[in-house]
Amino acid sequence: QVQLVESGGGLVQAGGSLRLSCAASGSILSIATMGWYRQAPGKQRELVATITQSGVTNYAESVKGRFTISRDNAKNTVYLQMNSLKPDDTAVYYCNAKISAVSQYWGQGTQVTVSS
Repeated sequence: QVQLVESGGGLVQAGGSLRLSCAASGSILSIATMGWYRQAPGKQRELVATITQSGVTNYAESVKGRFTISRDNAKNTVYLQMNSLKPDDTAVYYCNAKISAVSQYWGQGTQVTVSS
């Protein structure tokens, strides 16, 4: 079992920045990839960014150059630095820990609201 606790969401004006954090506990050695997903009202959940144990990152095209995912293995924490935020970035952001193709865990979600 893996538990994920997110923090750092909030309300920000367009062009501003926020940093999300996700602390993992439990069977953390089994985690292969951690990442962030988001879900806006009326839309499907979509990938934002992922990072492997070795630090290989992957980003959605819509956030490339604005968002940065990082991982502190000593603290079992993954971060999402979000800069140049746009109203379209408004969503609930979920932390994800993937153990295998058939096993993954989700955090409770944190709301990010970007005002225009």
